[in-house]
Amino acid sequence: MREFSVVVERDPATGQYVGHIPGWPGAHSQGSDPAELEANLREVVQMLLEDGEPTFETEFIGVQTLRVA
Repeated sequence: MREFSVVVERDPATGQYVGHIPGWPGAHSQGSDPAELEANLREVVQMLLEDGEPTFETEFIGVQTLRVA
């Protein structure tokens, strides 16, 4: 079983959930709700893995909160 970090955002103009795996070109998708996004991302990742191991362009570290006065 493989695990990947996914960044998820919601497009305010369309209401669509958009997700991507940081650093992995092509590993992105969208869905009308979080469950559909997850299913769509799973399908994309499975197709990409058929081409072999991913080559990440960057290393995902995490998120942080920035406070500005």
